Amino acid sequence: MMASESMDTHSPGYLVARSVYTDPAFQEENEKKEIVRKTVQDRLKKNCSCTSKRALQIVKTFFPVLEWLPAYRWKEWFVNDLISGVSTGLVGTLQGLAFALLAAVPVGYGLYSSFFPILTYFILGTSKHISVGPFPVVSLMVGSVVLSMAPDENFNIVSNGTGLNKTVIDTVARDAYRVIVSGTLSFLIGIIQLLLGVFQIGFIVRYLADPLVGGFTTAAAFQVFVSQVKTVLNVPTKNYNGVLSIIYTIIDIFANIAKTNIADLIAGLLTLIVCVAVKEVNDRYKHILKVPIPIEIMVTIVATGISYGVNLEQKYNAGIVKKIPSGFIPPMTPDVALFSEMIGSAFSIGIVAYAVAVSVGKVYATKYNYSINGNQEFIAFGVSNIFSGAFSCFCATTALSRTAVQESTGGKTQIAGLISALIVLIAIVALGRLLEPLQKSVLAAIVIANLKGMFWQVLDVPRLWRQNKWDSVIWVFTCIASILLGLDLGLLAGLIFGLLTVVLRVQFPSCGGLGNVPGTEIYKEVKKYKSVVEPEGIKIVRFTSGIFYGNIDGLKSGIKSIFLISGLKPLRKINELIKKGKLRSTKNGIISDMGTDNDGFEPDDDIEDPDKEENIEVKNVEVQVDWSSELPVKVNVPKVTIHSLIFDFGQITFVDVVAVRSLKVIYKEFKRIDVDVYIAACDDNIYKKFEECLFFDDQIKPDIFFLTIHDAVLCIEDRRKYSDAHDPLMEKISLMQESKELLEYTDIEPPTMELDAQEEDGNQGKHRVTKHGPALSYPMFILVTSKDIAESVSHTPIQRCLRGVQRPNKVLDFLP
Repeated sequence: MMASESMDTHSPGYLVARSVYTDPAFQEENEKKEIVRKTVQDRLKKNCSCTSKRALQIVKTFFPVLEWLPAYRWKEWFVNDLISGVSTGLVGTLQGLAFALLAAVPVGYGLYSSFFPILTYFILGTSKHISVGPFPVVSLMVGSVVLSMAPDENFNIVSNGTGLNKTVIDTVARDAYRVIVSGTLSFLIGIIQLLLGVFQIGFIVRYLADPLVGGFTTAAAFQVFVSQVKTVLNVPTKNYNGVLSIIYTIIDIFANIAKTNIADLIAGLLTLIVCVAVKEVNDRYKHILKVPIPIEIMVTIVATGISYGVNLEQKYNAGIVKKIPSGFIPPMTPDVALFSEMIGSAFSIGIVAYAVAVSVGKVYATKYNYSINGNQEFIAFGVSNIFSGAFSCFCATTALSRTAVQESTGGKTQIAGLISALIVLIAIVALGRLLEPLQKSVLAAIVIANLKGMFWQVLDVPRLWRQNKWDSVIWVFTCIASILLGLDLGLLAGLIFGLLTVVLRVQFPSCGGLGNVPGTEIYKEVKKYKSVVEPEGIKIVRFTSGIFYGNIDGLKSGIKSIFLISGLKPLRKINELIKKGKLRSTKNGIISDMGTDNDGFEPDDDIEDPDKEENIEVKNVEVQVDWSSELPVKVNVPKVTIHSLIFDFGQITFVDVVAVRSLKVIYKEFKRIDVDVYIAACDDNIYKKFEECLFFDDQIKPDIFFLTIHDAVLCIEDRRKYSDAHDPLMEKISLMQESKELLEYTDIEPPTMELDAQEEDGNQGKHRVTKHGPALSYPMFILVTSKDIAESVSHTPIQRCLRGVQRPNKVLDFLP
């Protein structure tokens, strides 16, 4: 019976009365359901069968627009989507121009990248709110690939226009090749994303944890900031790529700081200040403003007008956009020969682009109570990048700020996205040439202003440190690695480090001793709670991880730390006495003292000296010890008060073959020092694994498994009470008295035993035994077998504390 006492008079309590269950007893009493596994033929039949309803569902899965567009509420939603689409389109137009600078391609191709991906995502995407197009982090990753494969040095030509030979860069050929590289990269990214979606590998982004993504995007924001600072200053720098490239770029900027273009610097600083200030107003008063103030549009119009009116390019050598192509260019054929050079970068960019889009999409899906399909998102972005790559676009995903505009202005569906694409289309066809006088420093400042949210992620580090130190370390490591090694290698390093921390946490989990909350069936760690009490003679060990070959030593160490004082030191002492000749083993395996003097009454202080203990070889002699016995007067050995060890398997999620074998060894080693081992709260799958790995044998029975810790404790206490009250000799005499039957007398030779002098003198007469003081009223010879004597010896406090066992010389293999 278990009772739960209420700590508060108002809190509910409960009283449960049931039998104590071992796992076999529970399974015998409660029959398991029979699980019929489907055959491969049945699965193929189910998955490959096709009905009209199933075919329609499959089509709707691959083309979600067929699901939501027929249910679109035109009267209720269209006005909201129209306003949202126009606002998002204006922002997307400018961000396309700005992010093209990060991708190292002419700014006009940023407009294409803001248009084409939206068309395919409208048909295939499952998110209602994300705005598809360029994203600064992804654009910078694309730019690093483009700059590494098409550096300026590859396009140097000799010019003699002034009569002097001078090396200049053929910008036309360079830009054309960079467009080919970025388009081919987008096409390859699309193929990778499509394959991952078709093969249902959307789960891969689960390994990109939030701390890892936070550290990575913050590092990317820093790299974007550095790359745009040189545009704001308009200073000449080399294009670096790879490890420490950001450091070399910063050195170049400071080395050429004297060449700063003042006109570009002033325009950039004014744009940055105005954009940041107005964005702060938009955030603070978003509950009042139905539509955010389109500050980027305003600044761009004003800056373009000033640059055109003052003629900044001619007078102050300001860097302007110059030529923006009007209309569309014909589709291009990707350069397949470049695939081998960019496959690694394409994979990392594709994963990052997908992770950003899905994470943003899930935020709004949760807010508006709908779901997105991760594998379908892979397919949608894969097709979008393949399609847009054929039109010379760079990789598309979603931008946080642009998506926030689309949602905050009332966007309900991807109709808003389609309308934003129409706004970009107008800019491509009609308005592109009007933006040619715009300074690049203004676009760079707009990019920097949009990085504010990413930089504020640094404030997550203290919070993560308080909540989970491992997560904060992952954040900081990924951020530093991405800054120093580059974004692609930094992401890989962060991913590997994150997985390594998981391995370390599994390999070194906590292992603690549990105790009982008095009056309840609750067991908590002894070190953490004052009121928790350990059951007398019972140690309860909890291991908080799956057990496998990598952490089995951690389990052994945890057991050693809990069990060391009570079990190991006495064994060391016994082996020390055997080596010194103070104990010996008889032919019947009983270890006794060699002499008759009582010097042993003085305690041997050497056992408390750890240095001396380390010099004693504990594995010389194997002994099995009955700690409940009385030692010879000459021998002084610390007693082991523990008789049972319970493993709490409630938090064990898996075990492997090595773990099962090691647990089997641990069980048998503890049995040799007369400590019973039990396992509690074991999951059915773990129990089945024990059966499959042949854990059970003649010595280890299934009844050592209990449903709960409390079941095991109650059973142990019950068995100990019965064992303490039970004596085989007395039980046989009691039966004789009741039956009054005379047993046949047979002379037996008692086993050779060396007793203490006091006991030997007291047992010189006949083996007459009485139950309670006075002798029996009639003479009786009782047939007592050697087995009975052995059982009596093992259950009464006479000299039988040490029984020799003829086995290989070792004691508790898992203990040092």
